Amino acid sequence: MRGVPAAIRRWPSRRRAGARPPGGDRYRRRWFSGLRLRLTAAFTAVALLASVMASGISYILLRRAMLQRAQDTVLNEVRQTLSRMSPPELPPDSAGTLSAELEVALREPGRKVATVPMLFDGRGALPAPGTLDVRVSRAFAMQARRQMVFQRIIRGGKPFLLVGTHVTQYVTTTEEPERTTPPMVFVSASLSQEAADLRSFTGAIVIADSLALAAALALALLATRGVLRPVRRLGAAARALGDGELNTRVTVRGRDELADLARTFNGTAEALERTVNELRAMEAASRRFVADVSHELRTPLTSMIAVTDVLAEEAAASEAGGTAARLVVAETRRLTLLVEHLIEISRFDAGAAALVLDDVVVAAAVEATLSARGWSDAVTVDGPRDLVVRLDPRRFDVIVANLVGNALKHGRPPVRAVFAPTAREDAPGFALTVTDRGPGMPADLRAVVFDRFVKAEAARTRSEGSGLGLSIAKENAVLHGGALEAGDAPGGGAEFTLWLPIEQEESG
Repeated sequence: MRGVPAAIRRWPSRRRAGARPPGGDRYRRRWFSGLRLRLTAAFTAVALLASVMASGISYILLRRAMLQRAQDTVLNEVRQTLSRMSPPELPPDSAGTLSAELEVALREPGRKVATVPMLFDGRGALPAPGTLDVRVSRAFAMQARRQMVFQRIIRGGKPFLLVGTHVTQYVTTTEEPERTTPPMVFVSASLSQEAADLRSFTGAIVIADSLALAAALALALLATRGVLRPVRRLGAAARALGDGELNTRVTVRGRDELADLARTFNGTAEALERTVNELRAMEAASRRFVADVSHELRTPLTSMIAVTDVLAEEAAASEAGGTAARLVVAETRRLTLLVEHLIEISRFDAGAAALVLDDVVVAAAVEATLSARGWSDAVTVDGPRDLVVRLDPRRFDVIVANLVGNALKHGRPPVRAVFAPTAREDAPGFALTVTDRGPGMPADLRAVVFDRFVKAEAARTRSEGSGLGLSIAKENAVLHGGALEAGDAPGGGAEFTLWLPIEQEESG
């Protein structure tokens, strides 16, 4: 009976009371939480990363292609126009006419052309301010003197392509080269249309990525739902198993890892059910054994007590015989008390213990307990004389007797019993504290002081107590809906605190 875990013994009562396992509210999760959130976030992040990378690569390639195409168009047109309109031999003083013709031929919407003479010393001249949309640097003009050059420039927030060159396919006809040198040509072509197309493409990419993200999120939710549904079923089955429903099993579907987990769970649940059923059977058998033995011993012990009392009276004249008779009487009474305690414990284990409630004056009940056992002079009682509570007088007497008897046996005077109204968790009640000035409670005894057959003198082979008194007191306190706690008193010694609610419900 002692080897069966307490949680297993409590399962039937927990199921009847509809109790949930500790922390059950943690499983009431919102739609997006826990593993669902992590899986969905990972799935969506991968989809978003792939979409952004594809969009970025597409944007870079398209931008490069568009700008390359616009650049090649302007360069080819400038090159072809200069080749077509520049004569093989340039007459003297004809640069102005050629410049005007070139400007007319190269000018288009979104494009401006400026021609300037190239000086004989080779220094490139700059176009007049205002003739182009962009500024031409001296370095750019010097490069244009040797070959056709170009560069993309942002001016006023707008993109432009700047081209610079001069006619080289000509033959001078006079001895004055400066009169037959053709002009330098500068062309600024606006790239606003290409920029607008790129903005439109960027907007389309953003919309497409948003739609892809929404689709990825929806697919992620569907995928995680399919993955987490078996996990939720396993979680619900595990909670049911924890509530004591040992016949709980889950349906195995598929042949994947989750199916293997479900099969493992079913196997574990089956083994647990078999083990718990065996433990319950053993516990029930041990309870029946203890109860039967206790009841069977009660009748002969009652007769033995009567006979031993008579023997003690008859042997009082003989010192040797009187001593033996008194020892037999004492041991018989001790055995009778042990049997009574075992019977009481068996009632608690079987759930047959019930309260017989009555209105009790606490001060009078405590004093009556002390007076009946001859402890009135050894114990100080302090508390309100008019405190009335509803409880079971017999069981309250057992609790007080065990606490005070334990203090008198293992502690040192003064022993005090103090009671007063005390509320716990907004429930009205009263607390009774029994303290002594003894050596206190050993550290290794505090956690098990209310366990059965635990004694302070455990090393001794024989002691007066049965080791069941405090355990019975604890059970009676719990039966009242209260609590019994043990610890060290602030001034030294042991301290036992009993708390009981003032109002009780009748139990059958």
